[in-house]
Amino acid sequence: MIIEQPSKWLRWLYPSAIWRMNPSEKAVYLTFDDGPIPESTPWLIETLDRYNVKATFFMVGDNVRKYPELLELIKSHGHRLGNHTFNHIGGLTVSSGRYLRNANEADKLIQSNLFRPPRGWMRNRQYIRLRQHYTIIMWDLVTRDYSSRLTAEDVVENVKKYSRPGAIITFHDSLKSIDKLKTALPQSIEWLIEQGYEFKVFDENLRHSRSYK
Repeated sequence: MIIEQPSKWLRWLYPSAIWRMNPSEKAVYLTFDDGPIPESTPWLIETLDRYNVKATFFMVGDNVRKYPELLELIKSHGHRLGNHTFNHIGGLTVSSGRYLRNANEADKLIQSNLFRPPRGWMRNRQYIRLRQHYTIIMWDLVTRDYSSRLTAEDVVENVKKYSRPGAIITFHDSLKSIDKLKTALPQSIEWLIEQGYEFKVFDENLRHSRSYK
């Protein structure tokens, strides 16, 4: 299984989730998981502003609780918000009831119709229940910026190798990623601009749709 670009069988597990946007548009959708935290979020916002790029931040509710000013920073700069559960819990490690309550607790603070499951896995019951209330956003490219085995240059190479029209690109707003992103994010954005890509965020009215392959 390729980590950077999920296989078709994984996409088929959650057919109503959105893995890729319209491939006929030369556009990409930048997303950042796990924040907000003071060590990385302000720098990410500053960097995105420098290139006039908007992104979607899938946030952990407990981080929002601890750093509400960072939630307001993200919102004030015109970025989209998404729910990434309250405690970044994996759906396969807890009961469905606990998982759904955790997501709902995060929603009280984040108030978004977008949801992304931590680690990309959900039990079928969780998936069915969540899609009744959220548009579930997965990804077309995981940059693996969190990996201790990869350098900043490796992260950029993943962006160059796997980006394609409609790609939902996942970076991380985290301590594991920020040192690499200080090099990799500007280089990735500049390369995407050079290739003629437009940067988009998910429409407020976006609902579940056929997932592009």
